[in-house]
Amino acid sequence: MGSDKNDYSFLKEIGLDSTNIGGFVDGKWKASGSSVTSVNPSNNKAIAKVTEATVQDYEEGLRACSEAAKLWMTIPAPKRGEIVRQIGDALRTKLDPLGRLVSLEMGKILAEGIGEVQEIIDMCDFSVGLSRQLSGSIIPSERPDHMMFEVWNPLGIVGVITAFNFPCAVLGWNACIALVCGNCVVWKGAPTTPLITIAVTKLIAEVLERNKLPGAIFTSFCGGAEIGQAIAKDTRIPLVSFTGSTKVGLMVQQTVNARFGKCLLELSGNNAIIVMDDADIKLAVRSILFAAVGTAGQRCTTCRRLFLHESIYRNVLDQLVGLYKQVKIGDPLEKGTLVGPVHTRASVEIFKKGMSTIKSQGGKILTGGSVLESEGNFLEPTIVEISPDAPVVKEELFGPVLYVMKFHTLEEAFALNNSVPQGLSSSIFTKRPEAIFRWIGPLGSDCGIVNVNIPTNGAEIGGAFGGEKATGGGREAGSDSWKQYMRRSTCTINYGSELPLAQGINFG
Repeated sequence: MGSDKNDYSFLKEIGLDSTNIGGFVDGKWKASGSSVTSVNPSNNKAIAKVTEATVQDYEEGLRACSEAAKLWMTIPAPKRGEIVRQIGDALRTKLDPLGRLVSLEMGKILAEGIGEVQEIIDMCDFSVGLSRQLSGSIIPSERPDHMMFEVWNPLGIVGVITAFNFPCAVLGWNACIALVCGNCVVWKGAPTTPLITIAVTKLIAEVLERNKLPGAIFTSFCGGAEIGQAIAKDTRIPLVSFTGSTKVGLMVQQTVNARFGKCLLELSGNNAIIVMDDADIKLAVRSILFAAVGTAGQRCTTCRRLFLHESIYRNVLDQLVGLYKQVKIGDPLEKGTLVGPVHTRASVEIFKKGMSTIKSQGGKILTGGSVLESEGNFLEPTIVEISPDAPVVKEELFGPVLYVMKFHTLEEAFALNNSVPQGLSSSIFTKRPEAIFRWIGPLGSDCGIVNVNIPTNGAEIGGAFGGEKATGGGREAGSDSWKQYMRRSTCTINYGSELPLAQGINFG
């Protein structure tokens, strides 16, 4: 099942070795913490070793970053955009080996690994254009000889804490925009994907050095919770972007809010697809398969709940079960594999516990439900018939598990979609305009992503990405997400010789 071909020679193309330093501090590679081993989830064998950063390394890095911020924020935004353009070009030249590394270290299939790196490149391109459009509004003043307008300025430093499932794309959503907005970036990568953190940082560092800019503009750390806690507590970091579980995200939010900092949270999703009686069934089934089993069910936008209209319930379910049995599970670097391993042994144990809970709450496993015998972390994609009232349905089981439920009316389907604490992504399959516009309207889906006739996952970078409720409320990537990375000042200039007051007040 897992590959025994430990040919990691391509890692040298992206600056990695058998031992690596996991901290980029003040333009130099430095880390004085313990050594950890990056593991291939396909066989649980070592890839390489990484020395993690300590809190002392962090403090040294933040002092340098604070100094670099004074320079970076004064460089014109289009010039900052030129640096981000070069970062995008550097990533392009290493697209294949970086994509292979994502696949190797995280476990997603190669097409998805390369797609993830492409997503950062796309964010670089988007941000280059954005660097010439960071504009504020001109607002009519009620007072004669007065001009009122908005000015957007950098925050200073943005902290980015990313998760294992998208170990570099989420950095791109944040860092590309943060940089063109005039902020320095401090990145803490996921503890279990340190090689990706190091490889991406090396490319960015080379661009900064080539342009004779301080390396501290981009500071990165491999490490555990103590580095994340330091970022959350640090008053020098006005904005912290955190991607991870709702439980940890809430702790980060409370810590940052206690110092009146700003938080951008991308947390758990419990995403649903609704299939109406008039839906294109072929389109729906293909979409459900990708949404539910892609990345072995470890996307925050993975479809975890499927609501089928009673009239098409058996037809759709039978087709899905048939497709699930044909899905190729195996080494994510091998051609034809659609489902790789889950990321860690701990994920396997969570899956096993989840199966026991599902059965105890009346769930019926239609296909899958087992851990495959191998050295790696391979699970069978699973379909479960279950009541929407089962408590387990309200939780996010981070793996390839799909709960299937029946509904009778459109209103019932909407209520079921909205019945969970999370509110990230959702989709409906229908051809009826009235259903579509009710779905995207105020009484429809309560999620941050509301789709029609496409999967819940695979979002484009041009739109703002994020969710509501326990998903955290943050928005990253496109649209006007850039505004979160800047501070807005409302400016009023009196260019006359009188002093008229607003609201017609006469003060003496």
